[in-house]
Amino acid sequence: MTEIIDGNAVAESVRADVSEAVDELEAAGVTPRLATVLMSTDPASETYVSMKQRDCEEVGIATEDVELDSEAPAEDLYDTIDELNDDDAVDGILVQMPVPDHVDDGRVLRSIDPVKDVDGLHPENIGRLVAGETRYKPCTPHGIQKLLAAVDVDTEGKDAVVIGRSRLVGKPMANLFVQKAGGGNATTTVCHSRTADLAEKTRGADILVAAAGVPEMVDASMVSDGAVVVDVGINQVEADTEKGYELVGDVDFESVREKASAITPVPGGVGPMTRAMLLYNTVGAASRRSGVDVSLS
Repeated sequence: MTEIIDGNAVAESVRADVSEAVDELEAAGVTPRLATVLMSTDPASETYVSMKQRDCEEVGIATEDVELDSEAPAEDLYDTIDELNDDDAVDGILVQMPVPDHVDDGRVLRSIDPVKDVDGLHPENIGRLVAGETRYKPCTPHGIQKLLAAVDVDTEGKDAVVIGRSRLVGKPMANLFVQKAGGGNATTTVCHSRTADLAEKTRGADILVAAAGVPEMVDASMVSDGAVVVDVGINQVEADTEKGYELVGDVDFESVREKASAITPVPGGVGPMTRAMLLYNTVGAASRRSGVDVSLS
């Protein structure tokens, strides 16, 4: 019987741990604070930011909402980040991506104080991750590790295949899988748009993470019997619904579930975990900056 991995339930457990850690900080006179920066009129980005702020409120993390005109000079965003870096009341900084075309997103990531980089995407933090001296794990890959642990998937000695090599998911996921640590010790293959015979590679996976951004590209023929399949994709496709579309992942869920031992749904799988791990990292940043130890598993 295939196990459907409930991301909402695991995320709720993470939020409960975060809430307890917030209480520990509050008892020491520390209120963790996350600053969100939005420079976009994209409705999806606006929704994501409001959801993240609501998540913070629910666990006791204070927020600071900064909105910039999408047509403002790029320097306005860089200056805003500098101000937040210097603001001792701010523990974490999240710049909602994507930013407008005239803004250098690489410079945005480099501009954030690495200790306040709760997305874990500053080059220093990525370097620490690769070196095995992690400060913050990027939210989505860390969330995937939590999901696998929640259903007792042991990665040690397993063959893991990651489809996608993005800075946000693919590369850090692969690095976490190969680390000599819990949730790692896997033999890891990274596949991408230039991979020859993708299906041959994916059929060899004990654990398959699909993060390519291509709707339902992974079907049953690409998955071995008993594999654990994690679907990171979230794609809008036309559908006969009230909204005119539906959300699907990078995996053809209905066909793959017949072969997988466990699989994440879309929605309700990886997505809730990404948001939960942002809370986790923000509390970790507050703990690190204040010197107050908290209990975060």
